[in-house]
Amino acid sequence: MKAHSIVRGRGAQKNTDNKFSAYSYETRDDFLEFCSVEGEVTDKNKTQYIPVYPKTIVNKVTSPDVGMNYSMNMYQGCEHGCIYCYARNAHEFWGYSAGLDFERKILVKHNAPKLLEEKLKSKKWQARPIVLSGNTDCYQPAEQEFQLTRKCLEIFLKYRHPVGIITKNAMILRDLDILKKLNDHGLIGVNISITSLSEETRRILEPRTTTIKKRLEAIEVLSKNGIPVNAMLAPIIPGINSHEILNLAKAVADRGALSMAFTVVRLNGAIGEIFTDWIRKTLPNKADKVLHQIEECHGGTLNDSRFGIRSRGEGKIATQIHDMVRLAKRTYFNNRTFPKLNTRLHESYKDGQLKLF
Repeated sequence: MKAHSIVRGRGAQKNTDNKFSAYSYETRDDFLEFCSVEGEVTDKNKTQYIPVYPKTIVNKVTSPDVGMNYSMNMYQGCEHGCIYCYARNAHEFWGYSAGLDFERKILVKHNAPKLLEEKLKSKKWQARPIVLSGNTDCYQPAEQEFQLTRKCLEIFLKYRHPVGIITKNAMILRDLDILKKLNDHGLIGVNISITSLSEETRRILEPRTTTIKKRLEAIEVLSKNGIPVNAMLAPIIPGINSHEILNLAKAVADRGALSMAFTVVRLNGAIGEIFTDWIRKTLPNKADKVLHQIEECHGGTLNDSRFGIRSRGEGKIATQIHDMVRLAKRTYFNNRTFPKLNTRLHESYKDGQLKLF
């Protein structure tokens, strides 16, 4: 594979066809040759922010495999570019590809704070933890410009409503002031995702994410401020990071994480094609071994949609992963507990201030 064929700074190396579209897109070799001869750039590889205005922002989560009841996402698509990301398939519902489009066409929900406030003020709404980033990272690079996550955290604080965060970006420390105030009332829980201790592995798996060092520092800073942190060691990919489970668990526990969770990688929908293309270009010598081991975890296929199994895997390799996780929890997280969030205050703050009568 020639170096110029790699799309630098991106996870996906192609745009897969959108299953909802009657059209397909192909970059032909003769076109690439023409551009080369003429000195023209075939792909500017720029990120595009596209404003959208949805009607609702809080989503009920019905999957039994996900540890949340409600989620919300201020952004659709994610510039982090994690090659394994399950959220890629959702980009097809917006008319885009789950491949490069997912990383370069970011939909920005500008009215997210307004929609959230309306939801929390609703008389019918009863407080339940709402998780930011149930789909795409709320602290991805777009947040630096639009600050929708910070605005939403301010609303959660105003209405004393519990909120969870899932992120792999140390930008979360920018909002430490609000997080500390939320934590004073037991309203915040943070999940930091860390997939590897190898910077080289991070760079190719998650090209535009925060470095491992910065993520570990984020866990430490949050923990020292009393903010509960759960470490998401996910996904575990056989042949890539499966050998790191114990070292990862020790690293996050040493920084103060109260608990850890994991998933076994699954490559549903277009992600199977995207991941296969990526690994054959990026890790060609490992490609067949890794793909076969992933298949062994999911009944002989990359695509696994079975509730209760799809995120845990099955078979000998998955069993080995589970055994290692149990050992890690017993060794590094014994007598540590991640607290439940406080749902009792919100009813008294429905109008944004404490009701005395």
